[in-house]
Amino acid sequence: MIAQTAEVREAHRFDVGALARYMREHVEGFGGSLEVRQFRGGQSNPTYYLSAGGREYVLRRKPPGKLLPSAHAVDREYRVITALGKTGFPVPRTFVLCEDEAVIGTAFYIMDCVHGRVITDPAIPGVTPRERRLIYESLIDVLARLHTADWQALGLADFGRPGNYFARQLHRWTQQYRASETEKIESMERLIPWLPEHIPPGDETALVHGDFRLGNVIIHPTEPRVVAVLDWELSTLGHPLADLAYYCLPYRFTREWEGLADKDLAELGIPTEQEYVAAYCRRAGRAAIADWEFCLAFAMFRLGAIAQGIMGRVVAGTANDPNAQERGRRARPLADSAWALIAARG
Repeated sequence: MIAQTAEVREAHRFDVGALARYMREHVEGFGGSLEVRQFRGGQSNPTYYLSAGGREYVLRRKPPGKLLPSAHAVDREYRVITALGKTGFPVPRTFVLCEDEAVIGTAFYIMDCVHGRVITDPAIPGVTPRERRLIYESLIDVLARLHTADWQALGLADFGRPGNYFARQLHRWTQQYRASETEKIESMERLIPWLPEHIPPGDETALVHGDFRLGNVIIHPTEPRVVAVLDWELSTLGHPLADLAYYCLPYRFTREWEGLADKDLAELGIPTEQEYVAAYCRRAGRAAIADWEFCLAFAMFRLGAIAQGIMGRVVAGTANDPNAQERGRRARPLADSAWALIAARG
């Protein structure tokens, strides 16, 4: 775990002594000299590795500076992880949420440090086909468990607005797209009116992660199973098929985008998209999905709008991510892929 960290960035430093005093008072069993390092990577909420007295913790905080009112909601992350942890769902154990900005400058929470493998390539290199298949089975099992969790019994009835998820998301991401538009993308202009008019009938509500993918889980150090799901910043009450379609997008893309479309799945031990969706339906206790292409097109549209937002920041000169331009360029091919899916339906 320490190998994935670096010295704390200048912009993200805080008073370590103040944090240690707070932890002595609020974290059971805390003691010893506190050392702090920062996890590498582009998390929007700065994430730190803490060690003291032979124990390890992880701290997630809001970034310093002026923020949008609903962004970087570490309190929501803490709430959903804590609720799910009580059911045995694979999330880190939480210790404390601190909303007093006087301690380290912004709100933060502290959770257990879970050791294991963080893998971003869906082809999962370096393991046997059998291990790969079991990891994929564990991932789909975890997603189905999340979507069948009783969010009302977990005290999360006010965690989002139940119902009309696709309609609300389409409105939101269309607005975001228009606000950061840098060029006219013809396929996006077709998607914007088409998607709201073709939302599948019926509605359902589940607890959704919002960014469920291989790179946002920790795999056991030696066993082929998920031990922790991370990065709950986008979690809410929503439509489970939006989560599932987003998670299945690697099947539609090639290795340039860390996809599987040009891989020999049978040789790798990875189920086909059809087999995988069927496995989810069995675990989630639902019938086959009639409007799967809509769900995939929606997921591509949403990612395209996010990519356009990144490109908007590149043009404005406010992008922090060194790969921002490359990620921003994905808006057009994502929209093209979504429209091609729809056009192929006839």
